[in-house]
Amino acid sequence: MKVAILVNEDTMGRCTGKGCFNAFNNKTDAFADYGSDVELVEFTHTGGDLEQLIENLIKNEVNVVHLSTCLRSKNVDYESLAYKLSQYFKVIGYTHGSEKGRTRDAINLDKNSYTYI
Repeated sequence: MKVAILVNEDTMGRCTGKGCFNAFNNKTDAFADYGSDVELVEFTHTGGDLEQLIENLIKNEVNVVHLSTCLRSKNVDYESLAYKLSQYFKVIGYTHGSEKGRTRDAINLDKNSYTYI
């Protein structure tokens, strides 16, 4: 299974991604249900051309997109981004910490899903 992590563009300038990478490498939090066959193939921000980003994710055969915890808390378009991505990928709306956020809970959508799971 191929995974991508998308982070908030502004946060990427001051964050090393340690929380996301620790959760992925240790199979904790949002990655707790993954087995050994998982591969992180992209770690990037959501700024720029979304259609181009989606094309790159498809080209790299991504199955699951994780929206980082910082993206959930800081991006006003979190929900619409999750729904747009779910047209092509399974979307898990956080990476590390709790599924319950201070301002909003994580969205988890199956591919081609338009409802909360």
